[in-house]
Order: sequence, then C-alpha cells, then structure tokens
Amino acid sequence: MADPTVTFPDVERLVVDFLADRAELSAATVDNVPPGGFDGTQQVVLVSRAGGAWVDDQHLDQPLVDLEVYGPTKTAAHTLALTVRSALLALRGTVYGTAQVSDVIEADGPRWLPDWNRSAANRYYSTVRVHIRPS
Repeated sequence: MADPTVTFPDVERLVVDFLADRAELSAATVDNVPPGGFDGTQQVVLVSRAGGAWVDDQHLDQPLVDLEVYGPTKTAAHTLALTVRSALLALRGTVYGTAQVSDVIEADGPRWLPDWNRSAANRYYSTVRVHIRPS
C-alpha cells in the first residue's frame, strides 16, 4: 500500500500571514520579499524558509524560518525584532489550511547583522524552528 500524499503548507506565507495580522506589528511591512524602494531603513520584517526537515515517523515538518527585521534606527529595529520574537510564540496552536502549528522554538535569537547591500540599513536577524503537522 502506498503512503498517503502529504500536503505541506507554504511556511513562509503561514508566518507572513500570521505576523501581518498582529496589531502590534501593524506599522511594519511583513512579507517574504522586500517592498518597492526598500533601503533597509523602513519597518520591515522579511520571512524566509532556511531549511529544516520532515520527520516521517512523527508526521512532523520542522522548517527553519529566518526573520530579517529592519527599522529606521538600530534601536527601532531591535524593538521591532523583540516584538516579532514575542508574537511568534503566539503562533503555537494556529491552524493554517489543513495544517497545525504544534510548536515554535527559537533556534537563534535576534542578533545585529549589518546588511552589506544596504549601507543605511538597520537589521536584526533571527531563526525559529516551526513544528507543523500537515494534512
């Protein structure tokens, strides 16, 4: 008998949609691509899947998600990064389509990381592991 097909959600879109709906992040642009005219000084949260793995015997996807958080100053970027960090904890238990987020684990907390492509940028970078039970 063949194994059933697993339908994986788009984890980038899952995180983007969740964060974009948070009231405390309403002043920031949240997406997986930079907005037009982006120079690194706007309040922006960029979300990218950075790897992770499927654990077949647990029927669990464990993607790593990188978050690049920008602001007009280093302090503002750091404050926004901490807000994102806190908001991500509320992702636990979220249902997205037919998938459910069972856990969010910080793999690497917010750290200052200059953006060498944008000289004026103020960026903090972090990584979380999201546990997802897909359909």
